[in-house]
Amino acid sequence: MELIFPAIVAVFIFGFFIYLSIPRGQATSIESRLASYADRTSLEELELEQPFYQRVVRPLVSGLVRMMGRLTPATQMERTRHNLALAGNPNNMQVADFMGMRTIAGLGLAGLMLVLGLLALKLDFLRLIGFTIGVGALGYMMPVFWLGQRIKQRQKAILKQLPDAIDLMTVSVEAGLGFDMAMQRVADKWTNDVSAEYQRTLSEMRVGKSRRDALREMSNRCGVTELTTFVASVIQADQLGVSMSKVLRIQSDQMRIRRRQRAEEQGHKAPVLIMFPMVFLIFPAMYIVILGPSVPKIVGVFFTGH
Repeated sequence: MELIFPAIVAVFIFGFFIYLSIPRGQATSIESRLASYADRTSLEELELEQPFYQRVVRPLVSGLVRMMGRLTPATQMERTRHNLALAGNPNNMQVADFMGMRTIAGLGLAGLMLVLGLLALKLDFLRLIGFTIGVGALGYMMPVFWLGQRIKQRQKAILKQLPDAIDLMTVSVEAGLGFDMAMQRVADKWTNDVSAEYQRTLSEMRVGKSRRDALREMSNRCGVTELTTFVASVIQADQLGVSMSKVLRIQSDQMRIRRRQRAEEQGHKAPVLIMFPMVFLIFPAMYIVILGPSVPKIVGVFFTGH
């Protein structure tokens, strides 16, 4: 029973996040959507044609999210919105969707713990309430841990992709292209986090936002120190009229130096990190192989005297 309960909880959590990561359907064209509405005469039939998630689960989650939104401080909602932006809005997730995920995870794990405590574990009332509240709180916080992990992965990917992107921008500007066209070259050449941010920044500039504001919002959405420094240098060069090719060349050289320094830092950490698998995995196996044959003789000498 001690193994069954953690296994059930792990399967529930894994299945829950897999379900949330599944796309909710393919986008259809405007003509096909209009044709589907034109061919139907009953609103009830249209509603019944929607998937179960759209008809039942989503309205229920929306109701819970609205209730949670009234109880959640505005600062926490804004912090959640900023964290989702740092994570790249996975699966186009908004604040309401994330709060609904936290609510469902908390209530689901609390209900599962309550059922297991009553039927399988047969806990007393106080322990049942304590375990239920604890597991529910753990389920409510697990999406926060998942989001933090996504933020770290995205920032690490941006930090790895940024030097190559700046190198390409430097070559493009030195070849005669403008700064915006150099950003477009990066957005067209790759499909990664940096190119997606460049494309979004260019789209915002096309609809009327100034380059300064668009670049600053890009640095705020990424939260990477190197990108923030690069954006500040570009904005300052734009204001002072400094040659953009020189600024990009300097930033490109600095990015290479920082990348080399990070690689050297990781190399210096390797001897320390390798001690843990050596002490806990390699050395015990060596001791078993070397000292194993002598253990029966040692036991015989101490206990039998032979």
